[in-house]
Formats: sequence, C-alpha cells, structure tokens
Amino acid sequence: MEGENQTVETEFIIVGFNDFPQILVPLFLFFLLIYFLVLVGNLLIMSVVYFNKHLHTPMYFFLTNLALLDICYTTIIFPFMLAHFFLVGTHISLNGCLLQLFSFMSMVSTEFLLLSVMAYDRYVAICNPLHYVKIMNNAVCMKLAAGCWLFSFIDPVPDTVLISRLSFCRSHTINHFFCDVAAVINLSCSSTHAVEVAIYIVGTLVGVAPFSLTIVSYINIISTILKIRSTEGRRKAFSTCASHLTVVVLFYGVICSTYMRPASMVSVKNNKALSLLYVALTPLCNPIIYCLKNTEFKNTMRKTKNTK
Repeated sequence: MEGENQTVETEFIIVGFNDFPQILVPLFLFFLLIYFLVLVGNLLIMSVVYFNKHLHTPMYFFLTNLALLDICYTTIIFPFMLAHFFLVGTHISLNGCLLQLFSFMSMVSTEFLLLSVMAYDRYVAICNPLHYVKIMNNAVCMKLAAGCWLFSFIDPVPDTVLISRLSFCRSHTINHFFCDVAAVINLSCSSTHAVEVAIYIVGTLVGVAPFSLTIVSYINIISTILKIRSTEGRRKAFSTCASHLTVVVLFYGVICSTYMRPASMVSVKNNKALSLLYVALTPLCNPIIYCLKNTEFKNTMRKTKNTK
C-alpha cells in the first residue's frame, strides 16, 4: 500500500535545455518560430483543400489528415516546452508524464499507418487507375483514416500501462525536453524487461508492417511508371507521388537515425538533438514539401491568391 502511494506521488523534473543557459533566449525564439510555422503551414494545407472542391479527392483527404496529425504532434510537446523554457527544472507528475508519453506514441503510430495508407492510395491510382474511383471511394477513405487514428490510440496502451507500474526510486530527473519513453524507463529501479518486450512487439506491428507495405507499394508504383512509354506520361505519373515519397523518406530516415544507432553513439545531447528532428523537422517540412513539389496544389494556391 505504501509503494502504491509512492508511485502515485512520483514527480519528474524535465531538464529541457537549461544545460545551455547561454543560448536560452535564441533557442526559445527559434522553437517558437518553428511551432508557429508548423501551425501556419499545416492549417494552410487544410484550408486550401477544404475551400477548393476539386481537391476533395482521396489523396488530399489523407493529406489533410497528415496536416492535422502534424499539428497534434507538435502541440503535445512544444507548448509544454516553451511555457517552462526558463524554469530550472520543470516538474511534471507521473500521470502527466504518462499522458504526454501516451499521446506522443499515438501520434507516431498514426503517422506510420497514415503514410502507409497514402502509399496504398498512390499505388491504386497509378497501378490500377481504371478502378481507382471504385476502390478508393469516400466510405473506404473514411474507414482507412478512422482506422489509422483508432488503432493508434489503442496501440500505446500496453506500453503505457506497463510503464505506470514501474518503480522510480532512483533519480527523477529526465534529461530531455519531454517524457520520452527511453528517458523514463531508464530511471526505473525495477525490471523493465516486460516494457522493452512490449515496445519491441508494438514497434514491429506499427513500424515494420506499415513500412513493408509502403515499400511494396512503391516497388509496384516505380515498376508501373517505368513501363510507361512516353516521357511526359512517366513524369506526370511520378509527380503524383513525388511529394509523398519525399515525406516517407524524410520520416523513416529521421526515425532510423534516432533509434537505430549503436549504443556507443548514444548520448544525452545527441538524443535531444535527434529527438528534435522527428518532433519538429518532419511536421515543419511536410507542408513545405507538398507546397513546393505538388504542382496541382501550387496551382490551386495561385488561383486562390489571384481570386482574392
């Protein structure tokens, strides 16, 4: 009973970037600018798609879901980080830490699944264009998007429950800017084997499986594009998936560089820097990539601007 009360009352101290006191103000302004650009860029995508009926297609429907995801992604981390930027040690309760951890894992899982669904959409559009409208109808798109969000909120439950049962009798200082899974379980003085196994299983289901589907989709897409005889036809076919392919490469590249590293290369400062890549870089780059690489989207933005 005493152990349970101790667990309930557990508080963590988030170090954040207070180990860089000489550049706190520039860092604060930099992260505030990033968060502002993420919000503006992704809200712009959602607005352009919403107000232009010719963009009410499966591809742009999933794109608006990705834009909403990126907003949620950063909002889980950035307001908390910015609000306590100048505090020496930001306190967060165990329940608050678990909520942030759960929410962040949910968003990461959603992005894995959503990028995979978007790859499948491009596969159907390029490899089976005559049946595209029938296969990717509104009902199917709604179910796929809802499935991505729903499954991703169920997916982190086992990990979160197991972490909540850990004992934290060592240091309660998290040398990170949010409650990252690895940073939290490293503070536990009880066995973390069950948590690590659960994370491995969930990571395989939500990471490897969607990635495999994405790879298979693009192998078929590229194979189909190469069979197109005309150069213009190949260019048009590739342009319909170039933006998404760039986002996929960026997202998986960042994830791999963050988590698939030898233990000898892992350090606290490196972890913070690499975590910023998937917390800030991908949500910031996604709208830039779609705005710059997608010809149809750029043309729509020009027309909307000229109309005004």
